[in-house]
Amino acid sequence: MAKAPTIRKCLFPAAGYGTRFLPATKAMPKEMLPIVNKPLIQYGVEEAMEAGMTQIGFITGRGKRAIADHFDTSFELEHQIFGTSKESHLDDIRQVMDSCDFVFMRQREMLGLGHAILTGEPMIGAETFAVILADDLCAAPTDSDEKRALAQLAELYERYQCSVIAIEEVPKEDTASYGIISGDEIAPGIYQVNDMVEKPKPEDAPTNMAIIGRYILTPEIFGYLKQTAPGANGEVQITDALKQLAQNRQVLAVKFKGQRFDCGSIEGFVEATNYYYENHYSD
Repeated sequence: MAKAPTIRKCLFPAAGYGTRFLPATKAMPKEMLPIVNKPLIQYGVEEAMEAGMTQIGFITGRGKRAIADHFDTSFELEHQIFGTSKESHLDDIRQVMDSCDFVFMRQREMLGLGHAILTGEPMIGAETFAVILADDLCAAPTDSDEKRALAQLAELYERYQCSVIAIEEVPKEDTASYGIISGDEIAPGIYQVNDMVEKPKPEDAPTNMAIIGRYILTPEIFGYLKQTAPGANGEVQITDALKQLAQNRQVLAVKFKGQRFDCGSIEGFVEATNYYYENHYSD
C-alpha cells in the first residue's frame, strides 16, 4: 500500500459562545481563557504543530477577533517590552506564528460541529485534515516519550489511511454529554467503528467509549455532512456523518495515551490549570 501523504491542515471550530463560563466569556472567546499563562487555543495549535500540521484554519463567529489578534504581531506591546526580560514570554507564540499559516472563516449560524467543519471545506479542499476542539485539552503521557493525542491519530492514519477519531472511557452516567461509539477491537485500544450515537441516555448507550475533540478526517466526510439532516438539538452532528461513513468505509477509534481535560467545564478547567502549573510552568 502506498504511503499516505502527510496531513498538512488542521481545523479549529471556535464559534461557540462559552456560556458555561459567563460572565468571563461575555466579551472574551472561551478559546482565549488561559491555562496558567497560555490560552487554550494556543495549546491546540502547538499540538497540531507537533503532529506536523502547519496550515491552521479557524472557524469563528462574532466576538472572536481576539483569536486572530493572538496569532498576529502586537507592535505596541512588543515595542514596549523589547530588550527587557519580559520579551522572552513571547518566545512560544512567536515560534507558532513563524511556523504556521492561518486562515479564518466565519460560521454565521451556530448549527453544530458538523456544520462548522463543513464551513471549512474551502480551506481544506480534497485533502485529509485534522480537527481539534480546544475545549478538550490533551496532555502527553508523563511516563513515556509519546506525543500528544493528535500525533497518535496521525500515526494511525499513516498506517490505515482512513478517518480516525479519539475516544476515552467515561462514566456510564455521563454518556448523554458525548458521542458514543461501538466497534470491534482490532488491536489493543484500536476499534473499527460500526456504530455511533450522539449523546445517548445512559440506558441507551451501546458502550461508555466517548468521542473527544480530536479527529483525522478524509475529505469524503464533506459529502456525508452535506447529506446529514439536523440531529440532536437541531444541529448537524459530525457523529451522524461519521456513522454513515463507517457503513461504507473503515473508520477507526483509538484510546489515545495521555490525559484529557474537559476545559469546557469549570471543574475540568481548574483541574487543567493545576496540572499545567505543577508539571509545565516555571518562572
